[in-house]
Amino acid sequence: MDFPVSPRRVATRRGFFSQYTHHHLVVFLLTFFSYALLHASRKAFSNVKVSISNQWTPSDLNTSVFNVDPNGIWNGNSLFPNHESATIFLGLLDTIFLFSYAVGLFVSGIIGDRLNMRYVLTFGMCLSAVTMFVFGTVTEWLHFYNKIFYCLMWVINGLLQSTGWPCVVAVMGNWFGKAGRGVVFGLWSACASVGNILGAFLASSVLQYGYEYAFLVTASVQFAGGLVIFFGLVTTPKELGLPDAGEEESENVEQEEEANRPLISGDNEGDSESSYSIQAPETASQPKAIGFVQACCLPGVLLYSLAYACLKLVNYSFFFWLPFYLSINFHWKEAEADQLSIWYDIGGIVGGTIQGFISDLMEKRSPVLAISLLFAVGSLFGYSRSPNSKPINAVLMAITGFFIGGPSNMISSAISADLGRQEMVRGSSEALATVTGIVDGTGSVGAALGQVLVSVIQGSLGWMWVFYFFILMTFLTIVFIIPLIVREMRPAVRNRRTSRLAG
Repeated sequence: MDFPVSPRRVATRRGFFSQYTHHHLVVFLLTFFSYALLHASRKAFSNVKVSISNQWTPSDLNTSVFNVDPNGIWNGNSLFPNHESATIFLGLLDTIFLFSYAVGLFVSGIIGDRLNMRYVLTFGMCLSAVTMFVFGTVTEWLHFYNKIFYCLMWVINGLLQSTGWPCVVAVMGNWFGKAGRGVVFGLWSACASVGNILGAFLASSVLQYGYEYAFLVTASVQFAGGLVIFFGLVTTPKELGLPDAGEEESENVEQEEEANRPLISGDNEGDSESSYSIQAPETASQPKAIGFVQACCLPGVLLYSLAYACLKLVNYSFFFWLPFYLSINFHWKEAEADQLSIWYDIGGIVGGTIQGFISDLMEKRSPVLAISLLFAVGSLFGYSRSPNSKPINAVLMAITGFFIGGPSNMISSAISADLGRQEMVRGSSEALATVTGIVDGTGSVGAALGQVLVSVIQGSLGWMWVFYFFILMTFLTIVFIIPLIVREMRPAVRNRRTSRLAG
C-alpha cells in the first residue's frame, strides 16, 4: 500500500538549498559569526585560567612566565594564599556568569520578541566586549585586584551575553523553514564550537605577552562584530519583501494534513496539537509576542528544557574546565592544552551536522538524540581513562564531542526553532526568541549548578568522580527525552497499525 509522502521530505529530496537566496547566506554568516564571537570571548577566560590563578597567588608559588613587579608588594597583596583557593574562586566566577546568563536568557527572549533583534544583539555584543576588556585588561594594567569587582563584572557580562542566543536563533528561524532545518541548524549551530576554536587560537597566540592581551584581542574583535551586525543584519525576510519561513511552513503543514487525513482515525483527533491554537483567529494577520507562561506550556518545551539542563551541564563543564584539566592532570603547557581542547569542538561540529541531517531524513529529533547520548556514556567512560598521550587524547576528545556536543547543538538550535514554530503558535513568529530563551535559560541554570559541583567533586574525590558525575547527568538527559520519543513515535505506530488493518 502506498502512503502519502510528507511535503517536507519531498523538499529534502529535491534539494532544499535551491529555495534559498543570497540574503539567506548573508543572514546565516552574520548570525553564525556574531555568536561565534560571543563564545570566543567566553573561551578566552577558560583558556587563561592557569595564568590567572598564578597571577592571583603569591609569586613563590607562581610557575608562570609572568611576574608582577615589585615582587614584595604582590606577595603581601595576593588575592589567594594558594592555587586551590584560586581554583575555587574561578569556579565561582563560572557559576556567577552562568546564573546571570540564565536569568538574562529568560528576559532576553521576551525582549527579543518585542524589540528589533538587530538592536538587542548589537547592544549585547558591544557592551559585553567593553565588560570583558575592563575585567581582564584594565584591571591587570592598573594592578587592581578585587573579588567583589570581578564578581560584579561577571554578573554584568552574563546578562549582556544572554542577548545573543535567543536573537540569533529567532532570526535564523525567521529565514529558514522546517524543511531541512536539522542539517541547516546543525551546521549553523557549529558557531559555538567555531567560537571556542577562535577563542582558543586568539588566546594562545598572545598568551606569551600576558593573559590581559587575550581579553584585549577577543573583546576588540567582538566589538567590531557588533558594529557589523548593526549595519548589516536583516532580521526577517519581510523587511526585504520576501515570504516569511513561517508562512511556508503553514502551507506545508496544511498540505501534509490534507494528504494524511484518510490515515488518521477520528477518535484520535483529541491528541492532535493542531486542534487548537494559542493565537486567536482574528489576530493571525497581526501576530503578537507569545507570553512566557504560554511558551512554557507548549508541548515539549519543559521536557526539552530539563533535558538540556542536564546535557548543558556536561557540555559546558568541558567548555570551562577542559584546558584546565589537561594542564593540571597531564602537566601540559597551557597553550598546548588550549590548542588540544579544540578537538572537542570539532567533534561537536561534525556531530551536530550529521545528527541534524539524520533527524531531517527521519523527520524525528528525539530518537537521534537518545541514540547519540547512549554512545556518549561510553565515550565519557573511555575519555576518563585516556593515557598521557596527546594523539590518543585528541581522538577520544573528538569522539566525546561528537556524541555530547552534537545533541547539545541540536537542542539549542534546531529543536528550539521547531518548538517556537510548531502548529500551536502558527502565525506567531514572535514565539521563537521566548521559547529559545526558556530552553537555553533552563540549560544554563543546570550548567551553573554544574560548575559548583565540578569544583567540589574534583577537590574532594578527584577527576574520575567528575566523569562519573557527567555519566549520571547524561543518563538523566535520556530519561527526560524518553517521553518525547514516545510522543514522536506514536503517530508512526498508529499509521502502521492502521495500514495493517486496511491491508
